[in-house]
Amino acid sequence: MKVFNKKLAFSSFILISVLTVGSRFQVAIGQETDDPVKIEIYKKFYDNRDNNKGVAYQAARDYLAKYTKDKDQYVDYLQKWMAAYDRDDRKRKLPGLINEKNFAEAYSVGAKILADEPNYLRAQIDLGYAGYIAASSRVDTYTADALTYARKAIQSIEEGKVPTEWAPFKGKDDTLAYLYYAVGFMTLKTNPDQALDSLLKAAQYDSDIKKNPRTYYFLAAAYEAGPYKVQSAAFQAKYGNQPETAESKGALDKVNTLIDRMIDAYARAIASSGTDPATEQNRKDWQVALTNYWKFRHDGSEAGATEYIASALSRPLPPKP
Repeated sequence: MKVFNKKLAFSSFILISVLTVGSRFQVAIGQETDDPVKIEIYKKFYDNRDNNKGVAYQAARDYLAKYTKDKDQYVDYLQKWMAAYDRDDRKRKLPGLINEKNFAEAYSVGAKILADEPNYLRAQIDLGYAGYIAASSRVDTYTADALTYARKAIQSIEEGKVPTEWAPFKGKDDTLAYLYYAVGFMTLKTNPDQALDSLLKAAQYDSDIKKNPRTYYFLAAAYEAGPYKVQSAAFQAKYGNQPETAESKGALDKVNTLIDRMIDAYARAIASSGTDPATEQNRKDWQVALTNYWKFRHDGSEAGATEYIASALSRPLPPKP
């Protein structure tokens, strides 16, 4: 930047480059001015725009506050630079907002990110899983939006798309496991059949979700609130207190298969929780549920239940009947 004796000026040959979404553009500066404040503010922006973007951003704001009416290439360039900075800044802020459980701001910022870039996969992943974090804290306000984001993210990943980074997850499979788990949890109350499908998917991936006892507890709950509740009610309505027939036996076999799936899920929950003191009360509750179903399926006997639990994790997870 040169300062002439008789007139202050921007150098006629400074070349400015800025990265915008999807393209690069360059602006050659050749404007003269006798306003030293204008030069000082712009120089502060120019000197900091690569290595100290926060300072550059404030300088750009100061410049535009004073000189927006100029409507020249400087104003146009700074407006575009600030818009690009704002987009990047929102992306930087989103994970922190989720970690702080500031869900209102996170979903507001996320909506702006996706308004600019509807297919930005990293934000879809983050907002999809944030719905689980919120819902597990009994905040259901964002569940509908989170489900939309999670499902879009799952579809994109399964189609081969890759986010800017996988972190905080360990990779593709880990991300899919957590997203399916989130969808399963968020749909458990409203649509247990869908929850069941998602939780079964989540448990197929080699991730921490596969080792999480809550995965199998939710799986048992989805079986119980979904197909078991429907089929057992239908059986009682049609065949209750009636002599057994081939048709009723077939219907009962289907109900019993669902009970066996619940027993399996509770056994996995108990086995995967180990001796962790944090899950002690849960283990007791799961043991009660398993024992009740086990006795129903084994003529009132508990024989074999302990061994079944001990071997639960060595068996493949059975599919949905």
